[in-house]
Amino acid sequence: MRRRIYEMIEKGEPDDKLSVNYDRFMIFCILMSILPLCFKDSSHPVFFWIDKITVGIFIVDYILRWGTADFKLKGSNAFLKYPFTFFAIIDLVAVLSSLTPLNSTLRAVRVLRLPKCMKPLKILRYSKGFHMMMRVLQKEKENLLTICYLAVGYILLSALIMFQVEPDTFQTFLDAIYWSAITLMTVGYGDIHPMTDIGKVVAILSSFLGIAVFALPTGIITAGYLDEISRKKNK
Repeated sequence: MRRRIYEMIEKGEPDDKLSVNYDRFMIFCILMSILPLCFKDSSHPVFFWIDKITVGIFIVDYILRWGTADFKLKGSNAFLKYPFTFFAIIDLVAVLSSLTPLNSTLRAVRVLRLPKCMKPLKILRYSKGFHMMMRVLQKEKENLLTICYLAVGYILLSALIMFQVEPDTFQTFLDAIYWSAITLMTVGYGDIHPMTDIGKVVAILSSFLGIAVFALPTGIITAGYLDEISRKKNK
């Protein structure tokens, strides 16, 4: 019985109609749960009942997944590990955000609404592309971590140089880090920018290096994604 429940709620066979219909039903519930978040005034009775019904469904789904965690996770501590997995945390936050009693202050209500915005992330569970991307990130994590260290080093070095050559423009080292980070990502808001000739030269060099550093993970992820697609086709 538990095995059949696991096959239904997780990815079953393509011809398993029960599993396919369950996925479609959960996607519909997720989309419906997002509907009240699209309106500033979500106190309408219809929105209230949509929220309560969908949260009830999410609770049942969470319990079923937890109760069949040993089929998915390896080891004897599967039931203890499951609440700390990525999707389990998203499911729990989506549920608790609706069960948390609202405070009377407007600010508290706004803060408590933020976790509800994680509800759309539940739909990622049913995305084959997302699962494929997660496998690529897991496979290439060492290369991506190396690039991450390189990017952080670049940001700190560039910020340190700019902080020395532009002491009047950057009041604090944090301002220089902020400028360096948005330069690395080639965003360039323009709210903080170098004023001296030396600072502009440093900015130009930083922009070129930023493009190179930013392009590295894109190439690695793209290559890994294509390899994953090729491997899947050759099965």
